[in-house]
Amino acid sequence: MFHSTQKMTLFSASHFLSSPTSLPSVNPLLCSLQRFTSVCRLQACHQSRTFDVLSGKKNEAFLSSAVATEAGTVTQRETPGNTLKEETEKVVLPTNESSEKLLRIRHTCAHVMAMAVQRLYPDAKVTIGPWIENGFYYDFDMEPLTDKDLRRIKKEMDRIIVRNLPLVREEVSRDEALRRILAVSEPYKLEILESIKEDPITIYHIGDEWWDLCAGPHVESTGCVNKRAVELETVAGAYWRGDEKRPMLQRIYGTAWENEEQLKAYIHFKEEAKRRDHRRLGQDLDLFSIQDDAGGGLVFWHPKGAIVRHIIEDSWKKLHIEHGYDLLYTPHVAKADLWKISGHLDFYRDNMYDQIKIEDEQYQLRPMNCPYHILVYKRKLNSYRDFPIRVAELGTVYRYELSGSLHGLFRVRGFTQDDAHIFCLEDQIKDEIRSVLDLTEEILLQFGFKKYEVNLSTRPEKAVGDDEIWNKATSALRDALDDKGWSYQIDEGGGAFYGPKIDLKIEDALARKWQCSTIQVDFNLPQRFDITYVDSNTERKRPIMIHRAVLGSLERFFGVLIEHYAGDFPLWLSPIQVRVLPVTDTQLEYCNEVTSKLKSNGLRAEVCHGERLPKLIRNAEKQKIPLMAVVGPKEVETQTVTIRSRFSGELGTMSVDDFVRRTKSAVEDRGWL
Repeated sequence: MFHSTQKMTLFSASHFLSSPTSLPSVNPLLCSLQRFTSVCRLQACHQSRTFDVLSGKKNEAFLSSAVATEAGTVTQRETPGNTLKEETEKVVLPTNESSEKLLRIRHTCAHVMAMAVQRLYPDAKVTIGPWIENGFYYDFDMEPLTDKDLRRIKKEMDRIIVRNLPLVREEVSRDEALRRILAVSEPYKLEILESIKEDPITIYHIGDEWWDLCAGPHVESTGCVNKRAVELETVAGAYWRGDEKRPMLQRIYGTAWENEEQLKAYIHFKEEAKRRDHRRLGQDLDLFSIQDDAGGGLVFWHPKGAIVRHIIEDSWKKLHIEHGYDLLYTPHVAKADLWKISGHLDFYRDNMYDQIKIEDEQYQLRPMNCPYHILVYKRKLNSYRDFPIRVAELGTVYRYELSGSLHGLFRVRGFTQDDAHIFCLEDQIKDEIRSVLDLTEEILLQFGFKKYEVNLSTRPEKAVGDDEIWNKATSALRDALDDKGWSYQIDEGGGAFYGPKIDLKIEDALARKWQCSTIQVDFNLPQRFDITYVDSNTERKRPIMIHRAVLGSLERFFGVLIEHYAGDFPLWLSPIQVRVLPVTDTQLEYCNEVTSKLKSNGLRAEVCHGERLPKLIRNAEKQKIPLMAVVGPKEVETQTVTIRSRFSGELGTMSVDDFVRRTKSAVEDRGWL
């Protein structure tokens, strides 16, 4: 059942001030089709997705400039000679937006599944069952289900589909709907009925055997559904209305398509997504962990993961300094009064941890960095000549998340934001926004993200600030985007209450969109903290404040990177760039000398020995080491190394100096060897 005025989520994501959009609770098998490099390549055109199912060698890296794409449209710019040579079989996967037929199929499948469940489990109570991005789900108040139960439910669904039962829409009065709900003893339907504001109430019947409150739409009959294009995927727990104090329900997820070919392509894609799951790769490659003894949602960066983070942070700091930002480090706690002034205790308390009492004063772990940056601004009186003032910090924040919503690196309780704030004059907004867009592109391009979906969100119904400043700020954002030449969509009324914003989603290797960068103009905090500057007439005026994040959070961005590259990081980003392998331990001394020379030249190298050479090579492949330097008696005698590249195969024998020179050049050029 799904009525247009009702929605239910597992857990709600909260946003306030400079918080980049959070990732909602994720079912990894239902996320919008994700991640590819070597197995499948996806192109989306006008809300359709094309899967090229590949066999053979890996795709070569695409070399292209950044492209901002319209929502739902992906464009790919390839250089000559960089096209795929493999034979491909293309399957276009429609979306709910591009195919009303598919949307109707998925909604009908939710109803058919609910009917099947109640036939098999008569005591099960139904709640809601909407279509979602890649299928549908339905929530039931019933005993826990197993995979065996899902197979049983699917067989019952098939029987219902084959019977070709009509789906009939009926309009009834509110009183009649109430009477019918009481007659079948469905308590959740009572609550849903109370929340439906419009009359008459619509009901959909499957034949004359099952019905539910529903606004539609549906297919004409169950026979319009191809039973071989439907699959039940997983079962998960979900709180009713997303409230942990309400009953825990059984949520069954399913996927449905127009034909078998589409389902097969989706399943193939799902397998590739599973192969790239950052939680599994994080463990296999020894990058990070979540330690139960320490608590959920708290990330431990292992040495290899910490190296990648170090590279990201160093690059981030270097580029920010070049773009005129001053770097800050601020405390992780502050007096609770600070969060009263900022408004977080009023608007964001549910996402904050309990306060800490220190010497009769209440302190608070920070959920945001912005109040700290304002205090740094307020340390002295600023003149209009000082603007723009740009400050940036890799600041760790702490936010309360329900344990059920935690998901690897994507949803955690402590994370580091790449936060920055710009204080400027009204007539500087456009230039500052354009500068942020340039910096954002420069940072994202170096990590291989070239295609973006950009949204400009305008004034909501409830907002602070007068119309004039809103119009001026919104025009500045729009002009900056036009100046940049990026395609974007306008989200009317989607801005924060404190100012308009630009949100940027990056597209990964499997064409999944990830909310990443955000740029937000703020009229609220400058007023709350009463920050001012002295203008040319020596009068006190209030500056404009801009919040912005490029990567969002280091943890989440690292998770995206892992899945984007399937753990196969490019040479410059790989935690171990070279592994030196002796044929026997008699070459170990020379291997150590080679490794020392590599390290002294700034390359990340290690020696691995103690096994036969074929196993050493297999282990290096499993660990996705970009380069292997094999050393045998001949290499020791000639003071050379034989190089095997993960990306280019055998490179032959060369002097150590030549290998160092070529590897350093490839790292500096962000290329391959």
